[in-house]
Amino acid sequence: MTTFGSKRTVVGAHYGLRDWLAQRVTAVLMALFTVALLVQVLLPGPLDYDRWAGIFSQQWMKALTFVVILSLAYHAWVGMRDIWMDYVQPLGIRLGLHVFTIVWLLACAGWAIQVLWRL
Repeated sequence: MTTFGSKRTVVGAHYGLRDWLAQRVTAVLMALFTVALLVQVLLPGPLDYDRWAGIFSQQWMKALTFVVILSLAYHAWVGMRDIWMDYVQPLGIRLGLHVFTIVWLLACAGWAIQVLWRL
């Protein structure tokens, strides 16, 4: 039996389909949130602080916003992780960037949730 070419060793984290699907699902959730928020904003009446506070005081809107904050953080993590893995070759620098990205995204998500629950 004759084989042609060299045997290719496939390496990597094998995130492909899972990350592709996660990006699409989180994008759909963020799009639905945008539509829900636009519907609330486009209703007649003045667009002032009381209206914004009223929109986000509803329990369903808080729950949806919470899910979207987590979705946005995960969506950003997948994208940034892929960028670091593709374009940063030194392992130590890549690891540092991964840790910085995780800490930054957790801090941003924590801050956003804190703001949401203050309303």
